Amino acid sequence: MSYRIPYVDPRLTMLQAPHPSTLPEADLLKQCTVEFGRVSGPGGQHRNRVDTACWVQHTATGIEAQATERRSQGQNKGMAIWRVRLKLAVHCRTPTNRDRHQCSELWCRRRQGEKMSVNPEHEDYPALLAEALDVIVARRYDVAGAAGVLGITMSQLSRLVRHHKHAFGMLNDGRKAVGLVPLRS
Repeated sequence: MSYRIPYVDPRLTMLQAPHPSTLPEADLLKQCTVEFGRVSGPGGQHRNRVDTACWVQHTATGIEAQATERRSQGQNKGMAIWRVRLKLAVHCRTPTNRDRHQCSELWCRRRQGEKMSVNPEHEDYPALLAEALDVIVARRYDVAGAAGVLGITMSQLSRLVRHHKHAFGMLNDGRKAVGLVPLRS
């Protein structure tokens, strides 16, 4: 088999490894700006008088997220960081070999034979989603081929991506752009 260059989607942001969604929270926050403020709405006087709303922006990419739904600044900060991780996982890619990708320690630990079960609300989900999408995009949106490289079934890989509607939408947009049939939801 001859070497084939990994596909790079010009609509996505390319970053050097490691992918920011895989970083520990302290390291990710070094790459982000965090702001707190007030917002109006339900939640009573506490919400209107205390800076509990949180905005987090990844400075290298400009990707940002906010959380205002909790009455606690700490809970809102955690939720905003979670949302930034998910957006980074969907919109940013790191280079990988399209045919000989070395699965991360996390991927190998979470994989059970040819299955990959992870709750989309689990802390590992953004990192697993980012790794899966890196391989899928490098293979020019060939989900079956990416599943083989990652050591899981195509249905398990598509289920992993399908858990996040924006990731699944990005995947199908990419498939259409390269002339492939979109996956069914």
